[in-house]
Amino acid sequence: MSKRRWKARQPTTTQEAIRLCLDYAQHKHNRSVARVAELIGVSEWAIYKWMSEGSIPSQRIRPFEFACDATYITQHLAASAQKLVVDIPTGQPADQDALLDLQNVINGAVSLLTRFYRGEAETGDVLEGVTRAMEQLGAHRENVRKHEAPELALFEGGDE
Repeated sequence: MSKRRWKARQPTTTQEAIRLCLDYAQHKHNRSVARVAELIGVSEWAIYKWMSEGSIPSQRIRPFEFACDATYITQHLAASAQKLVVDIPTGQPADQDALLDLQNVINGAVSLLTRFYRGEAETGDVLEGVTRAMEQLGAHRENVRKHEAPELALFEGGDE
């Protein structure tokens, strides 16, 4: 079976977004439409109706995406509103090395942009580099945002 590039997919309709979520659930987690429906508390036919009509009740979007472990509907809604969605990695304590890595990633993205505007870089490479920089900045943004109210550190194994 060929590897699919799930992250690179950008749905153009709600119907396609629902289908991509279901395909991802099946491919990555072996979850059928019936299993997804059971997880969110609706009938399998309700999901088929959403897909055929290309609409889903707004209060069902997050549970549906959670059950599928994919956010194609959210991505489609954001893109259709001319908004950019970037995954925010889990925040980690930042040390000097993390900040130097961030600076290198940002410098790399700016270098790619410079080469792109000169006609020397491929679109895919530039998008990947800029997205990586934005994700790392997003992670640091979350660290700063959560600084005033840190999350509870849960037990991570080892000695009890």
